[in-house]
Amino acid sequence: MSKYAKGDMTPVVPRRFRSIFFMLVSCFALWGLLNNMTDNLVPAFKNIFTIPQEQAALVQVAFYGAYAVLAIFASILIEEFSYKKGVLIGLGVYIAGALAYIPACIHQSFEIYFIAIFVVACGCSVLETTCNPYVISLGPEKTAVRRLNFAQAFNPVGSICGILLAQQLILSNLNPATADERAAMPAEQLKNIVHTELFWVCAPYVGLCGIAFLIWIFFLRAKDTQETTNTSEQPEKQGNGSGLRVLIAAFFAIVPLVVLYFIFPDMDKVTWVLLGTLGPIIYLFLIGDYRSMLFSLLRQPRYWCGVIAQFFYVGVQIAAWTYLNVYCCKELGVTPAKAATYYLISLILFIACRWVATYYMKKFNPASMMSLFAIGAIATCAGTIYLPSTTLFSIGGLDFSPNVICLIAMSGCMSLMFPTIYGIALGGLNQRDVKLGAAGLIMAILGGALITPWMAGIIGDAESGWLFLTSAFDNTWDTNLGTSSAAVRASFIVPAICFAVVLLYSLIFRKPTTSSDK
Repeated sequence: MSKYAKGDMTPVVPRRFRSIFFMLVSCFALWGLLNNMTDNLVPAFKNIFTIPQEQAALVQVAFYGAYAVLAIFASILIEEFSYKKGVLIGLGVYIAGALAYIPACIHQSFEIYFIAIFVVACGCSVLETTCNPYVISLGPEKTAVRRLNFAQAFNPVGSICGILLAQQLILSNLNPATADERAAMPAEQLKNIVHTELFWVCAPYVGLCGIAFLIWIFFLRAKDTQETTNTSEQPEKQGNGSGLRVLIAAFFAIVPLVVLYFIFPDMDKVTWVLLGTLGPIIYLFLIGDYRSMLFSLLRQPRYWCGVIAQFFYVGVQIAAWTYLNVYCCKELGVTPAKAATYYLISLILFIACRWVATYYMKKFNPASMMSLFAIGAIATCAGTIYLPSTTLFSIGGLDFSPNVICLIAMSGCMSLMFPTIYGIALGGLNQRDVKLGAAGLIMAILGGALITPWMAGIIGDAESGWLFLTSAFDNTWDTNLGTSSAAVRASFIVPAICFAVVLLYSLIFRKPTTSSDK
């Protein structure tokens, strides 16, 4: 990637901020690793706990629902204190959640895993809410979108590591027994099998605590960036340091969830997450200056439309990657561990396309580029739904058919969307509103919690209304995978709808912001 913006010699990351920048990049890689390793828990838990697709999808409800619940708290934390403290707290919460995998393994409890995954994702929410605007702040605004795309390019590097860990440690250690075979096993034999499987689920999450702790030590010892310079390039303004405000914000984020969880233990988990997001929003309305920031953001169509676009983009990314494994298992007849290799190829393409897109953003309008990628993504959805599973060629024992090639190509089309939507939505905002604006864009990650179950509902329903799209395909039910060829194909109408929303946003807001927009 060229390190200079088009037309001048302005560095994308000023030299004084490079050590902080590259340690922030390690945080991008960490949550990318966690995101994609968690995607593989859906098929893993379906097998381990012999539960339906819809219940297994609660893994994503826990993970991405936590982003929505904690994002506002994180924005208040960095507003009142600093980006540095946001990173420290985010890493600390992740470590606490990862350690909770140990009792979940011991008790063989899906419910404890649900809570542990939620806490891990709370840490990731604080990290993302902090790190994205932190990266934007480390240099001039005119290179902000490229700088964020550069940092985000390391996110899928972590994702590849997550897929490899999931493939080699989690999926490869799943017992091949089907749901029917597990049901017929003696209780003690099944318990021993499940214990071994859950041990390998637990191991990588707990092991990553060591890496997270090293990053935590770096930021603990690092100076806040506002102390490094008094120039106009100062990347952040110290907040008011009101610990009381931060504590109250934490109360509004956490207490409603805990109360609802214990008073209504049978509440639908999607409803639980949605109700949990109300607490932080109510807090914003109660505090005058935050209320004014919120209203200021809502007066910016570029921003709130960006939140909507981000909701659908994150939803499609998580849903498509979560069920790529199921699609390959059904259409190609491979095992979950082998299907993870197709996922890995998709991530490699995702990374390559993001690096290429980041380079060409110095020559072309990012929004215009995103519109072309969105059109390509919609076309790949059509290919995934309608093209045949006939093998065209094989490489290294992997078969490639037209529909699976389209499924893999979809990842390349997604590559530039998250950071580009993020940069466009925050473009033109004053520094007072950026931190809360960042929280709204991270809350949009809730799309992963809501759109994944929508797609799961189609995959797991032999009589889904969407099956009229794939009436020409076999609807014979596979009891082990919990789907049919017609159902798994029809489910990819959901990504097509989501990409259409992203396309609309990129077309409406393709004009870059100027200083007059602020």
